[in-house]
Amino acid sequence: MRHLFIIAFVITFSIINSQTIQSPDGNLTLTFKLTDEGIPVYRLNYDRQIVIKESRLGLSLKETPSLDEGFTISKVDSSSTDEIWEPVWGEVKTIHNNYRELTITLAQPSVNNRQMMIRFRLFNDGLGFRYEFPMQDNLNYFTVADELTQFSLTGDHTAFWIPGDYDTNEYYYIKSSLSKVDALFGKSVDEIFAKTVIGKNFVQSPLMMKTGEGLYVNIFEAALVDYPAMHLEIDQSDFLLTSHLVPDAVGNKAYMQTPCKTPWRTVIVSDDATDILESKTILNLNEPSKVDDTGWIKPMKYVGIWWEMHVGTSSWNYADVNNVSLTLTDWKSLIPNGKHGATTERTKRYIDFAAEHGFDGVLVEGWNVGWEDWFGKWKEEVFDFVTPYPDFDVEEISRYAASKGVKMIMHHETSSSVTNYERRMDEAYEFMKKYGYPAVKTGYVARIIPRGEFHDGQWMVQHYVRVAERLAKNKLMLNAHEAVRPTGLHRTYPNWLACESARGNEFNAWSVGNPPEHETILPFTRLMGGPMDYTPGIFQIKMNFYNPDKKEQVHTTLAKQLALYVTMYSPLQMAADLPENYEKHLDAFQFIKDVDVDWDDTKYIEAEPGDYITVARKAKGKNEWFIGAITDENERMAIIPLTFLEKDKKYTATIYADAKDAHWETNPMAYEIRPRTVTSKDVLKIKLAPGGGCAISIR
Repeated sequence: MRHLFIIAFVITFSIINSQTIQSPDGNLTLTFKLTDEGIPVYRLNYDRQIVIKESRLGLSLKETPSLDEGFTISKVDSSSTDEIWEPVWGEVKTIHNNYRELTITLAQPSVNNRQMMIRFRLFNDGLGFRYEFPMQDNLNYFTVADELTQFSLTGDHTAFWIPGDYDTNEYYYIKSSLSKVDALFGKSVDEIFAKTVIGKNFVQSPLMMKTGEGLYVNIFEAALVDYPAMHLEIDQSDFLLTSHLVPDAVGNKAYMQTPCKTPWRTVIVSDDATDILESKTILNLNEPSKVDDTGWIKPMKYVGIWWEMHVGTSSWNYADVNNVSLTLTDWKSLIPNGKHGATTERTKRYIDFAAEHGFDGVLVEGWNVGWEDWFGKWKEEVFDFVTPYPDFDVEEISRYAASKGVKMIMHHETSSSVTNYERRMDEAYEFMKKYGYPAVKTGYVARIIPRGEFHDGQWMVQHYVRVAERLAKNKLMLNAHEAVRPTGLHRTYPNWLACESARGNEFNAWSVGNPPEHETILPFTRLMGGPMDYTPGIFQIKMNFYNPDKKEQVHTTLAKQLALYVTMYSPLQMAADLPENYEKHLDAFQFIKDVDVDWDDTKYIEAEPGDYITVARKAKGKNEWFIGAITDENERMAIIPLTFLEKDKKYTATIYADAKDAHWETNPMAYEIRPRTVTSKDVLKIKLAPGGGCAISIR
């Protein structure tokens, strides 16, 4: 990571009750003041438009006076920073970090002059602010009962939302006005096992909105490390959003010890939707890498034994029994069910496929004992993460993968028995290193143990960070599933390659699935905080291929599945389908083989949340570009100017497009591939089928 230039200065103002700063380009204006009651409030403007009306700040504390009113301003500091830094991996080679900062130190005279600081950072595309608590005699330990942060909106904006839920974010998105939000629909989403819907007017962050005047506004948070996740409560009469934190098992929100700070609250705003996707404010608000030596961190493409379990041709469990203990010493005594996917023979098939087609790794789920009867049991001792089933020869597989130049990816389904996992992490990571597994996919299906805790509460947030830190010390990489949604921590822990933390592709295999607009919304919501392991690349779209009675299907065309490798950014991308399905379409599979997972540059060409996205990315260290364009359920024309190409050079473009009669529902596997010579002067016009897309490689 290399700092190219930094400008910083500090000015201490004369203390008045109102302060204003502008973004470096002057488009955004932040105003802070204290009311007559000593309540801190702020306002945000974009150009001449109000984005956030006057909104209160503060925290409600338990068993001690709250940090909400009766404040005076004791100090005001301002500074400006302009720097360039290089991520270990990412969408671009360098990131510009340019902001103006305003820090207000508040004192409460009625409570022994307790101090609280509010730090604002105003970027060209948005605002970040957080609460900070210096070490002080009058405030050592405190318990947060509620956070009072508000976002007072200017109207009944169009919103893209999922229900507020303490345990899951695996919902499909709803588009509606704020006044029409009814999050209780989440209670009827039966395919999600562990869910805790908060109430009718509660939604999750990040919340993407569009105003009637055409402004795009995204509200989220950054650097969530020691605090519960923030949801938003909507006052549907005056469109006031209030932060709502995930509680712990006894109803408290957070336990704090000074000096400490909260995560950043963020408001990203622009009159162009592509600016929202390009924003690096979330990343810039996170701390630089805590991993000094990052040479071992490598983005990966992988295949694996996973999708076949979701479509029902294989199983995670080795035997079909209703009661089995982890203390069972003779697993060979169980009668195999004949459908176990994670066998030595089947794993070698995937290793051979990965080696033949140039993939980095192979994931195997269901390799370890314990899968028989834990689901839904709230069971403590489920997995030990080191004992393979009798038909999975870990030593032979490790040897075989190494001989083929393929890395194995470990799978640790914790069953949400997190205390069990924490006891066993060190042994499990030593096991990984012994057998040459450089990365692990963790899972947190089911309700959390310790019982009463939630997936997104403070205790679990601390756990996810501990896992990333422990893995980094062992030079191992992380892909977390069913964890709290990411908030830019992959800058601080670059071994944290990806998360799921949203409704992934697997829901298409066995549920109502993901509607065609789903993938056009995720980059504006879930992906604002970091890469998603969405597991694209499904070629066999209709599930009746596996079982004539199944009506489920993937709600895209095959060409759109290719485009997702570009539009759904991740340095860890899975070719999720079965090798047998790819071998029927090797011409289309070529794009998955060719597409990169690490980038020098990214250009968002056109976008509208819920409708369409077109993005072009330049491969790391190569003069090669890859383009993905996707649409919702509507047919449309993607307009792609190639002005990002070098002038006076000719390139060969390979276009993977929907066939003329393609349709996500009636004819999803119809595609065509056509080569074309292009230059920077060309503008490609490509028809996208309903629920379709196109993928383009330019070399």
